[in-house]
Amino acid sequence: MMQQEEKLRVSTEQLEGGLGLVAAAGYINNEGGQAIADAVNELVASGCRTILIDLEGTRIINSIGISILLEILDRLMESGGTMAFCNLTPTIARTFEIMGLVQYARIFPDRAAALAALGRDG
Repeated sequence: MMQQEEKLRVSTEQLEGGLGLVAAAGYINNEGGQAIADAVNELVASGCRTILIDLEGTRIINSIGISILLEILDRLMESGGTMAFCNLTPTIARTFEIMGLVQYARIFPDRAAALAALGRDG
C-alpha cells in the first residue's frame, strides 16, 4: 500500500478589524494550496481585508503550493488587502525569500506577534 502524504488540515477564524486567520497544518502541495486558497476566498468574501496564514503545523511546501500562495497574494493586493504569515520553519522562510513572497507579505515569528501588529494596523 502507498503511504499517504500528510493531508493538509485548514481551519479559519474571523477576528475583529477585518482580520482573517487561516491555520494550515500538513503538506502544502496543489491540493493543500487550493484548500488554503478556498479558505482565504471565504474570509475575503465575508469582509476580511487582512489575512494571516499560520503555518505552525506545516513542514513542507512544494513549488505548486508556493505558486498558489503567490496567486492568493496577488488577488488580495489587487483588492487592497494584505497578507501575512507566521510560524514559518527556517526552510519555508528561506523558500519564501527566494520566491519573493517576503517582499509583499509580512512575516512574523509567531501568532501573538502577528496579531499584535496586524490588530494595531487595522
